[in-house]
Amino acid sequence: MTDVPDRYDDYRATVSDPRFTDWLRKRADPDWTNAVDHRFTRELGRGALSEAVFGEYLVQDYAFLDVLVSTFGFAVAQAPDVSAKRAHIEFLDTLTDEENNYFERSFSALGVDDTRWEQPELSTTTAAFVDLFGRTAREGGYAETLAAIVPAEWIYAEWATREASAHEAAADLPFYFADWIELHANPSFEEFVTWLRGQLDAYGPTLSPAREREIERIFCRTVDLEVAFFDDAYAAGETYGEGGQ
Repeated sequence: MTDVPDRYDDYRATVSDPRFTDWLRKRADPDWTNAVDHRFTRELGRGALSEAVFGEYLVQDYAFLDVLVSTFGFAVAQAPDVSAKRAHIEFLDTLTDEENNYFERSFSALGVDDTRWEQPELSTTTAAFVDLFGRTAREGGYAETLAAIVPAEWIYAEWATREASAHEAAADLPFYFADWIELHANPSFEEFVTWLRGQLDAYGPTLSPAREREIERIFCRTVDLEVAFFDDAYAAGETYGEGGQ
């Protein structure tokens, strides 16, 4: 854990223009930095990532997609007004249409057997993600749900935007790399992540000390799992890469 104050009230007394999500991000370091700057994100951006590693990553990410969709469904129900509900619904449409189509095209191009992604064996990290998101959405309120989905989406916006800027020749990348970056580095997604942060920024300062601690726990655990998720892809990719996918 960092030396950032463990209470938001103490943190905002030390900075100008404080944001609750900035405090959470800093409390999540060094895992936050390790996730955004992970070897996986760097190699993906320059097209140097092993196809076996990426294929395994996509299998696990697709398995996680189901609980992510459900979590956003809870967010729709928990959101305080129609405008907020609409924003979550619109992102749900992206997850269940454009992103789902991307996975299916990529599995085909990468030669991933249908049985592996249709009936995946969850890694320990994916299972932990499923448990965290499912339990948070079922047992918490809107702020708790946001504490899980904000870092999950924000991390991807950060690294994908960086890679899109650093490697502008996306046409030189296989579509499964280029499109994955594009899905998370475009004005619509960036605007949605900014809006998500704003939602949590609005609720965070109003929470009781006990709920604030729980929000921090969920946020930091999500970030920790993101690092492990990238790490796992390399280990599993080496295993499947030996004998094909």
